[in-house]
Amino acid sequence: MSRAFVAGATGYTGREVVRLLVEAGIQTIAHVRPDSPRRAHWEESFGALGATVDSTPWDEDAMAARFQTIQPMCVFGLLGTTQKRGRVARKEGREETYESVDYGLTALLIRAAQALERPPRFIYLSALGVSAKAGTAYAKARWKTEELLRQSDLPHVIARPGFIPGTDRDDSRTGEYIGAKTLDGVLALVGVLGGKRTQQRYQSISNIKLARALVTAALDEASPNRVLASHDLQRLGAG
Repeated sequence: MSRAFVAGATGYTGREVVRLLVEAGIQTIAHVRPDSPRRAHWEESFGALGATVDSTPWDEDAMAARFQTIQPMCVFGLLGTTQKRGRVARKEGREETYESVDYGLTALLIRAAQALERPPRFIYLSALGVSAKAGTAYAKARWKTEELLRQSDLPHVIARPGFIPGTDRDDSRTGEYIGAKTLDGVLALVGVLGGKRTQQRYQSISNIKLARALVTAALDEASPNRVLASHDLQRLGAG
């Protein structure tokens, strides 16, 4: 049976990716960091879906060895941190930055995947507006990750969604939710006035629709390496 490894499985989009992969008949391995305080919860939750929980430590040799064992056909890199998590980590004496997580851990996955004789397809969740001219630490880390993936020999999909709003997120992002809804309202008016392309480029996307788009792209083996912009994700996620 085909296997998929999902890093960032406990995230807002990752949970939906796991669910949809299982529904598609893919043997799904959901990664949960070994020191997660909610590890038991995720083992029960993902187990109920029919997925297997993996807690391989974030060590390059360990991850490479794990990939050699499971031989995934696709690897999802859905990792990311926030400034809030970074502040909490610093108080606890840990480092958690865009460079160490968004780039560093994803780069570790890419290298582990490259070591396989049969390279898996790598699906990377980037963000809208990421480019070589990116000015923020967040966007710079994601551009750096995109470049590493493009320079690798891995077949890959890079997704650049806009806002992913939701009131049911584990991490409260009230400001982001309000901002996304406000922007969508403005974009709706822009669309009515003839700016459909602008509306499609910047409108937000639900975690369910985004997950559907990522899984659809991952399972399309005939498709070449792709960068999926917001409007592409909206189309694929519509089902």
